[in-house]
Amino acid sequence: MNFTDYSLNLMLSVFLIVGAYQFYFWCQRHAVVSPRELKLPLDERIPYRPNWVWIYSFLYYPAILYLNWVVQSAAQFTRVAGSFIALLGLQMAFFILFPVVTPASWRQFNARRTLAERFLAYVQRLDAPSNCFPSMHVSVATLTALYLYPELGAWTLLFPLLIAASALFTKQHYVADIPAGAALGWVTFKIFARMN
Repeated sequence: MNFTDYSLNLMLSVFLIVGAYQFYFWCQRHAVVSPRELKLPLDERIPYRPNWVWIYSFLYYPAILYLNWVVQSAAQFTRVAGSFIALLGLQMAFFILFPVVTPASWRQFNARRTLAERFLAYVQRLDAPSNCFPSMHVSVATLTALYLYPELGAWTLLFPLLIAASALFTKQHYVADIPAGAALGWVTFKIFARMN
């Protein structure tokens, strides 16, 4: 692939990410049952650390977009993009049929004193406290890491681990959301790996 191909893939990836969020936000308004909480005693023991919002937001997108530089062909790009679209469909099914919401008290931790807290408040203004289970951040990070693994090795596994930690420390997710998100990303990867 040449520079033009990589540039077009990058542009398409940005449009896919922006488009995916429209479906994500749509799910917040169209759940078919009342949302529930999945709080465990362990969830209350995890401290609120708003500085993790920088990992939650600014490590996430560059790592996903980096996939464009490891894709070898247009056909591979199509399969990778297709797997992310399939993952979005699976996430949407959970968000609509099994909506999970974080407690209102968790958002009250944010006193908006620091830049991190003000940015987290901005994220929370866009992102309703629903659409928790499974964690879309973790599922996408897991799928991304599995695609990057052949190129970058075991270091790629730090990506979903850091995203998982940031989801918990910013109080955006329950503990239960994390392994469920990782499993969903892994299952999607395995399904599309069989298509090669």
